[in-house]
Amino acid sequence: MTNIPETGRSPRVQIRLVVIQVLVLSLLGTLGGRLWYLQIREGDQYAKEASGNHVQQVVQPAVRGSILDARGVPLADNETRLVVSASRTDLMKMKDDGEAVLTKLAGVLGMTPKEVMEKVRLCDAETPQPCWNGSPYQPIPITDETTPKQALQIRERAEDFPGITAEPQAVRRYPSPGKANTAQVLGYLSPVTDEEIQKAQDTSSPYLRSDQVGRSGLERQYDKQLRGKAGVTRYEVDKLGRVIGQAEADPAQPGANLVTSIDARVQRIAEYELNEAMKAARKEHDRNTNRTYEADSGAVVVMEARTGRVVAMASNPTYDPNAWVGGISSKDYARLTGKKSNYPLLNRAIQGQSAPGSIFKVIPTAAAVNAGYSFEGPYACTSSYSIGGQVFKNFESQDHGAISLGRALEVSCDTVFYRLSHEEWKRDGGNKPKKNAKDWFYKTAHQFGLGKETGIDLPNEVTGRVPDRQWKLDYWKANKDAWCKYGDKDGSYAEKIAYENCLEGNRLRAGDSVNYSIGQGDTLVTPIQMATVYAALANGGTLHSPTVGKAVISPDGKTVTEIEPEAYGKLPITKKTLAEIDEALEGVATRGTAAWRFGGWPQDEIPMHAKTGTAEVHGKQTTSWFATYTEDYSIVMTISQGGTGSGASGPAVRNIYNALYGVAEDGTIDKKKALLPEPQKTLPKVGTDGTIKSPKISKDPARDRPTASPDAQATTPQDGQDGQDDPADQQQAGTVPSPEAGNRDTRRRDRRRGGGRRPGDGPRRGGGRRPGDGPRRGDGRPGRHRHHRRATGTRRAAS
Repeated sequence: MTNIPETGRSPRVQIRLVVIQVLVLSLLGTLGGRLWYLQIREGDQYAKEASGNHVQQVVQPAVRGSILDARGVPLADNETRLVVSASRTDLMKMKDDGEAVLTKLAGVLGMTPKEVMEKVRLCDAETPQPCWNGSPYQPIPITDETTPKQALQIRERAEDFPGITAEPQAVRRYPSPGKANTAQVLGYLSPVTDEEIQKAQDTSSPYLRSDQVGRSGLERQYDKQLRGKAGVTRYEVDKLGRVIGQAEADPAQPGANLVTSIDARVQRIAEYELNEAMKAARKEHDRNTNRTYEADSGAVVVMEARTGRVVAMASNPTYDPNAWVGGISSKDYARLTGKKSNYPLLNRAIQGQSAPGSIFKVIPTAAAVNAGYSFEGPYACTSSYSIGGQVFKNFESQDHGAISLGRALEVSCDTVFYRLSHEEWKRDGGNKPKKNAKDWFYKTAHQFGLGKETGIDLPNEVTGRVPDRQWKLDYWKANKDAWCKYGDKDGSYAEKIAYENCLEGNRLRAGDSVNYSIGQGDTLVTPIQMATVYAALANGGTLHSPTVGKAVISPDGKTVTEIEPEAYGKLPITKKTLAEIDEALEGVATRGTAAWRFGGWPQDEIPMHAKTGTAEVHGKQTTSWFATYTEDYSIVMTISQGGTGSGASGPAVRNIYNALYGVAEDGTIDKKKALLPEPQKTLPKVGTDGTIKSPKISKDPARDRPTASPDAQATTPQDGQDGQDDPADQQQAGTVPSPEAGNRDTRRRDRRRGGGRRPGDGPRRGGGRRPGDGPRRGDGRPGRHRHHRRATGTRRAAS
């Protein structure tokens, strides 16, 4: 008898076999069910997706719409160029990641290997420009300045340049008609990023990986209309990638054309005159700092007074937007963004903010009348005004006697505004403000549209600042900890100021209100804001949101969508007060601080109104402001560290008006030479095929216009003028070199020599005082945010 059990007959073994059988059947059932689900129920769907694996897409970029001036002259359009591109996907398959191929390509293109490799590297947080911020799966353009000979070399030796293509493509062009650069208004393009593609995929205007998108200016603001829709052709291919048929095709739809209110001729004049004024200022001696003025930046705005449409907008320093086309080089990028560049990418007309000086005085004038003061006065224009032992002086201690508010504007008498603002400050409770303080001077500034964006159709506009009680409180909360840590009651001057700010920095003091009343202290405005204010004074009191875009025209020309001007408010003054201010500003141009700049002007035919301003900026030289208007236009110019208002900016603004109206040297009007005696009302003519007719423009309108004679512009200031514009401080116009916009021949020659295009390197950056820049003028006590020169009784240059 054996001890070995009978295998297969044991109950335990039988149970195991049954379990195994059940598991096997279950797995077979699951597999069969899954096969049924995939093959029968979802078979059609998966078959469709599988066929998609054999379809390749080819994208045809849409032709981007043109940007035109008000008469149809192209400011931005397209041209066909030979573009050399690299497929990063193909290069990464090579053992050396394509380094040998790119080095060989650099030799053909006249570039350095480093320049070429930087073009194809991908952007990330640690990779500086230049780099590729588009999709890594699309061809990366290396240059759009290829010569036919270079392109032929690449195409004939394709085996030496795997992954490299040289093909004609439509690329963006900024032609600078009549040398009108218009860079900051137009903006520039760069490739779309993966993040932008994801963000826009469910919108009405999704991006393709091949798209170029606007990064600033009009290119960004109207990108959706200008971009159009790329075409996509889908080809069926076999497993070897060979095309076996065309699945379907969506044709490309070109972008619409944007007509602007810019006049290229006036734009050129504005840019030229701003440059001349800045160069002239750099030759003048600043008696306050005992050196020449730096005149490091500036801006000018020419606006239609009745609509708010922008006829010209210049910012200096500027740049050539063509530098971005086809990818920007590392040298060009450094010159445009480095500290020494003075940041030419900024549009200082809407992004540059500084204290406005005396051009601000129209606002406290209106505020005083609203608060119950008489426009006629009389008010004592004394040589100085004292607050608690602190003396605030008029320029050179001038005393004009008892005068009206209108005369105070004409001669820019500071002490009149000091006294009024101080009285209002006391009526509101002084250092212990009433619960419902009227704050007329601050309230009126907000009603004039300051302290907020104007709503112009350009991106990244800044708000400026009205330093009212709420701002003081917010600023104190943001800086209190730092002030308390740094402050010392018995320390240095700066430490004493910090100590006081720590304790009472939230209070609106008398000195704050006094400085504010003449456009100083912590007040900040932009040129576009002041142009809007003065346009409203010209048109009867209506505040418009400025616009640059005028109409969007479809590619076929059949659909025209006009961009109508929008009014957003009225000036908070009566018709009577408006008429009185208007008369006073006319007096500034005929017998006040700007009269010597408008000698010989045909005042009877074209009534001129003006206000000069010169603002102190802590640690810098004075900022020049000049605000003017006629019944047709408002023109505002500012030059940082440029000197006085009428001295630095006055001649340039006069010359712009001469060009607009055709005013000759002797004051006569030559209508044939007038560029735009009244605003352009009609749109450019559109042909039946959609083409927009463009008139001819001279090579340089700045050389073709009448100019005022030196005697007409530089007469001796009359009695009653604010000494701000003392003859010893005056400047004459000159020329500041600006970038050679659109000079592609030069860039190609430089490229073949291994060099690059040099965009205009502007002077160092200037601008208004910022929070934390240090103390400002005081009110008899160690001041918060006040200039120490005021504390010693030294008066700023007021107008």
